[in-house]
Amino acid sequence: MHCARHITDDLYYVGASDRRLNMFENLYPIPRGIAYNSYLIKDEKTVLFDTSDHAVAELFFENLSAGLEDRELDYLVIHHMEPDHAALLRSLLRRYPAVKLVGSAKAKALIGQFFGEVGAEFIAVGDGDTLDIGSRSLVFATAPMVHWPEVIMTYDPKTKTLFSADAFGTFGALGGNLYADEVNFEIDWLPDARRYYANIVGKYGAQVQSVLKKVAVHPIDRICSLHGPVWRKNLDWYLDKYQKWSTYQPEDPDDILVIYGSLYGHTKNAAEALAARLSHDGTRVKIFDASNTDLSEMLSETFRCGKLVIACPTYNMGVYPPISHYLQTIREHNVRNRLVGIIESGSWSIASGKLIRAHLETMKNMRIAEPVISVLSTIKPEQCGDLDALCKAMLGGDAQ
Repeated sequence: MHCARHITDDLYYVGASDRRLNMFENLYPIPRGIAYNSYLIKDEKTVLFDTSDHAVAELFFENLSAGLEDRELDYLVIHHMEPDHAALLRSLLRRYPAVKLVGSAKAKALIGQFFGEVGAEFIAVGDGDTLDIGSRSLVFATAPMVHWPEVIMTYDPKTKTLFSADAFGTFGALGGNLYADEVNFEIDWLPDARRYYANIVGKYGAQVQSVLKKVAVHPIDRICSLHGPVWRKNLDWYLDKYQKWSTYQPEDPDDILVIYGSLYGHTKNAAEALAARLSHDGTRVKIFDASNTDLSEMLSETFRCGKLVIACPTYNMGVYPPISHYLQTIREHNVRNRLVGIIESGSWSIASGKLIRAHLETMKNMRIAEPVISVLSTIKPEQCGDLDALCKAMLGGDAQ
């Protein structure tokens, strides 16, 4: 049974959700599953926006058939060639052999890499190119590296809809509700939207800024992403999130994220002692054990919070591996503009603080709060003054 949905009189949702997949890209945990969104316009010409993943092929084609009714498919717009959106291309061509493919020149090359020769007519489009389909002309914008090089977006002037590819997407399968305003998005969806952005798109803030400027010339009443709910209300709120994330500004500048690694609990004890002091005046503090928290969640919270504390033992004269992996990840995702406190620990030659500082100095505007606290085996009562000093620096913003 199909579950195609009307969005407007001639715009349909024909996507499907997968609740069985446990790891997105075999990397990121998705306990709530994932939605693979596809859309259909029925004007004088019919236009499908993207296909779907193999996992939901049967339902996708049922939805597409229900949406088309007895009509043929004229165009497939390929916003993004990643297999979760393009895996069904050859299957689609078997069902609708006359369909014309529309995408960027780089998408055409990727079609060849994934599928070989497909035999379909391909229309290459770039910034400002249009496609007349009857009562409207669709307008295209390139969105390279948001988050693959071939990505495009499409604007429909009739319904003022932006088909945004992976941008504005989120982890999570759709339920009966299609629209973001039908769910408690801030509570139930925003953490997954942030985690999706930080991990999938977060490295490419400059490219996101570029495409946001391109599409800002159009009045937008609706955003149809390839993952997650459709936006039709309060768009400015969600756009503001993207503005902050893509410029690496924290959503919550005063919130503090404490991330620690600890072999036997002594570094953990120091981190929790500091966290207790930091939260004394009501400051919101979140604390993660790097060994037991998924890296995607730590990166997401790093994008949210304005201040970080990293507590780390020395391990093989280096940085404790889970913390090292975290530091590498935030650098690869271009995190910047944060105040960072450091707690280093060890039982003979302590080196982790110096190495963490050196790592942070390769990143942009990562200010280090003083003092850096050194814990020799265990945190001592006489170090309360050091903890208080670091707490004051973190709360007051003092840094070098």
